Amino acid sequence: MALDHTEGNGPLPRQIPYIIANEAAERFSFYGMRNILTPFLISTLLLFVPMEDRTGEAKHVFHTFVIGAYFTPLLGGFLADRFFGKYKTIFWLSLFYVLGHACLAVFEDNLNGFYFGLFLIALGAGGIKPLVSAFVGDQFDKTNKNRAKVVYDAFYWCINFGSFFASLLMPLLLKNYGPSVAFGVPGILMAFAVLIFWLGRNKYVHVPPAPPNPDSLTRVARTALLARQPGQGRPGLAVAVLGVVGAVVSLLMSYSWGFVIGACTALVLLLAFGGIGTGMQLERARGKHSDEAVEGVRAVLRVLIVFALVTPFWSLFDQKASTWIVQANAMTSPVLNVFGWEFQVLPAQMQALNPLLVMLLIPFNNLAIFPLLRAIGIEPTALRRMTTGIALSGAAWLVIGWIQLSMDGGTPMSILWQLAPYALLTMAEVLVSATGLEFAYSQAPASMKGSIMAFWTLAVTVGNLWVLIVNASVKNDAVMGHIENSGLSPIAFQMFFFAGFALVTAIVFALYAMRYKMVDNYRGGNGGKPAQVAQ
Repeated sequence: MALDHTEGNGPLPRQIPYIIANEAAERFSFYGMRNILTPFLISTLLLFVPMEDRTGEAKHVFHTFVIGAYFTPLLGGFLADRFFGKYKTIFWLSLFYVLGHACLAVFEDNLNGFYFGLFLIALGAGGIKPLVSAFVGDQFDKTNKNRAKVVYDAFYWCINFGSFFASLLMPLLLKNYGPSVAFGVPGILMAFAVLIFWLGRNKYVHVPPAPPNPDSLTRVARTALLARQPGQGRPGLAVAVLGVVGAVVSLLMSYSWGFVIGACTALVLLLAFGGIGTGMQLERARGKHSDEAVEGVRAVLRVLIVFALVTPFWSLFDQKASTWIVQANAMTSPVLNVFGWEFQVLPAQMQALNPLLVMLLIPFNNLAIFPLLRAIGIEPTALRRMTTGIALSGAAWLVIGWIQLSMDGGTPMSILWQLAPYALLTMAEVLVSATGLEFAYSQAPASMKGSIMAFWTLAVTVGNLWVLIVNASVKNDAVMGHIENSGLSPIAFQMFFFAGFALVTAIVFALYAMRYKMVDNYRGGNGGKPAQVAQ
């Protein structure tokens, strides 16, 4: 059924400003510390590592931290959906978040203390990340659901407002005042974010945790996998068991791969093979579970395929804070004169381009590009936007790879050359990430809002896992031999590899998107069931 645009245009919930202000301050704190993490590791904390290995070790620590920050949403989603609800889970995990920032500021020269701070930030930032997005959606129902897209765009705009100023200021604080101040300021902003969120506590819509559900995703999946049918085997169960075996092997290989790679790969294998196996035998769950429950699981499995296809985008996007900074360190930085003020751009400050462009591109898309597409008969649906975004991320890495080739050839390159790939990658982010928040909430069944948003953030974990795997593979003699025969430097080879990875994924994503049927899972004002909507 096509979406009726004359409905759902009710007033904006008055509690939204508290959530958006909280998110702006929280994102300042997160990106403030994240954007100076790689430079700090290289220049200060990892001085005991040989110079030739220090950059690689810093990238490994950075992407391990990002994996942690986007892995813990599974815990946050579970706690909120089953026990405490979104508000209480967000509030209490935010306190761990504040404590983590304090550890970074205090233990600037203590490796274990600093890493413990990163762990607490990963726990807090990751635990609340899917819940805040879902909490925004909870404030809407079918009477004003059309306002949700505007709020999600404003939500994302404010995230980048905080990130922009953090990207500009934190490198300067690190350079001029040292790490204790540079990591302490984000901690103060996080404490402020918690205060703002608490002040709105009596105005929010509080959706209670879901009671134990006999038709939950895991119970329906277990029934489907274990059910027998006369004269038939259980191929789905065999596939799921294969995933378990692969997960065990991955954990056993953690000694040589590293625990993070081993554990994350194990989880990916369990989810992938378990999901495939469940899909193969899902019809066997009918009778023991309601048709609505079975179809709900089918919908979740289809959403998870979309999420899986987004993971290559994140492997490209998050390297702007590691690989792109490493490249910028080797580029020339001209002195700029803006209205009589002379300044030299620091490599880490280039990341400020990303949130600045986001703040410009979101209104530009909504006011110009999308209306133009509709005028010529092309509806910019969520899946079409995401397809285009994945392709643009690949294009950004083709440009960054060309820059690296020029540098490898001895041509001095200004840091300003990174403007072009930043612009392409930021447009990709707007089309994939901002859209993904809206898509994830709208497609999630009511009892799994927090968990499905956690799966969305898990895509970031898997994307960064690809980075760790590729970086580890480059250390292999056979792979290095192949790279040397290609005539490319290792870093240039990786850049073009990731570009091709994203472009191939964009094609696969487009093919899958053509078959995907969107659903509408916003709260019903009168208890109505989710409706299918035109794609």
